[in-house]
Amino acid sequence: MLTHHSGFVAIIGRPNVGKSTFMNRVLGEKIAIMSPKAQTTRNKINGIYTTPEVQIVFVDTPGIHKPKNALDDYMDTAALSTLNQVDAVLFMVPADERPGAGDQYILSQLANVTKPVYLVVNKIDLVHPDELLPFIDHYRQAHDFAGVFPISATEGNNVDALLTDLSAKLPEGPQYYPEDQLTDHPEYFVVGELIREQILHLTSQEIPHSVAVQVERMKDRTEAGKLIIEAYIIVERDGQKAIVIGKGGSMLKKIGTRARREIELLLGDKVNLKLWVRVQKNWRDNNQYLRTLGYNLKDLR
Repeated sequence: MLTHHSGFVAIIGRPNVGKSTFMNRVLGEKIAIMSPKAQTTRNKINGIYTTPEVQIVFVDTPGIHKPKNALDDYMDTAALSTLNQVDAVLFMVPADERPGAGDQYILSQLANVTKPVYLVVNKIDLVHPDELLPFIDHYRQAHDFAGVFPISATEGNNVDALLTDLSAKLPEGPQYYPEDQLTDHPEYFVVGELIREQILHLTSQEIPHSVAVQVERMKDRTEAGKLIIEAYIIVERDGQKAIVIGKGGSMLKKIGTRARREIELLLGDKVNLKLWVRVQKNWRDNNQYLRTLGYNLKDLR
């Protein structure tokens, strides 16, 4: 009789190492947003990989970095709190960057983890193979890893081998979620993240870490049958509001058009997306406002 394996696997690493790209590659759909700007992921996002033999719930954590405000504190706590709640940990590092202080900090945290920890060396498509061995040896000397997998999340290289190894080593267990479910987050959350992704792609360096998206409405339909989605883009200063709106509303229109396409692909439905921009000064240091946006430290205890 075939046994069924299941478990929770955390993906951890410093910002912009490819954690979200990896999870989206595994799932075959975009549930975690991607951007060349660091600290894109803010919440723990569970992505659910299911086959007849296994169900792996991947937890895509925020990148670990030195906190600068209450939001940063939340992100670091969200990432580190995951380590003692899962069945395995994937420590992801970029092959095209030298190990730094952030990686050493994560290694120090991993020293207290009793579950299997895998070293996942991402972006191998960006380096010569001869560079990999000394790079991997550096990390092997610092921690006793359960396995080492050089991969390319973008190209898909060696991702299947990692999934096969994980599937075999996770404990026997039930299927926690329906086979067609890809995430445990509500549609409101994922839609808000897709809008925020386009803001990160299209606006200047001043905007990314100062922006949040709050989806207010996602129910009614227009006469043409389109799903109505209404959302507020939250920024900290009037100058940022002007950038997001753009001359004559041009930037806001571009954000809306691109986000609508991504949302329609996700939902398989036509969408009427309405966006507004709201200034909430210093929202990243306002714990009460952070809670209204879904960042709740109480959930991490």
